[in-house]
Amino acid sequence: MAETADQIYARVQAGGDLPAPSITEWDVFPWVVRDGAIAPKPLAPPSPEEPRAGEDGVDCSLCGADLPGVIWQDERWRVKHLKQSGLPLVLVLEPIEHYDLPDLDEHQAAEFGVLTVRIARIVESLPNIARCHAMRIGDGAEHLHMWFLARPKDLLSLRGSFSPDWDDILPPGPADVWRADLAEVARKLATHGGEALI
Repeated sequence: MAETADQIYARVQAGGDLPAPSITEWDVFPWVVRDGAIAPKPLAPPSPEEPRAGEDGVDCSLCGADLPGVIWQDERWRVKHLKQSGLPLVLVLEPIEHYDLPDLDEHQAAEFGVLTVRIARIVESLPNIARCHAMRIGDGAEHLHMWFLARPKDLLSLRGSFSPDWDDILPPGPADVWRADLAEVARKLATHGGEALI
């Protein structure tokens, strides 16, 4: 069971000042400090799109059967975690074969939709979780990967589109709690098919 808001708050307060998230170092980070206030960074001029990792399935790090962190899979899809981070859970749904979102046929799109809803329902059913934020960006890698971020109940600072930033800012919680929640998500997914791998 994920930590309560009070447990997270007490742990974070005991740790002192929080670090700036790594996103502040990205070239696309949209803010600067100007005259002591946060201001939008000037818009960069147009430039050609950069190739995404695994373009056309070449040297794709997301293709293959033996990837770390996989907690559930069936014959076409897998759910994995990357590493423990600040939010209670961050999961990724991806096809086993190399597809981007627009490449999915009607059957694959239906499976993707059902799995997306199923994962969100399972994550939101966990104790102390208020929401499961789901997002697909796709600018870094061509291989489809849908993110699911578990937002703790009653920690209102973590609401909305800044939850990925808070995931970078907050220190990880207890590893045994994290592993138990991963196992519960995998177990519940497997009740609908596929195999729990944790």
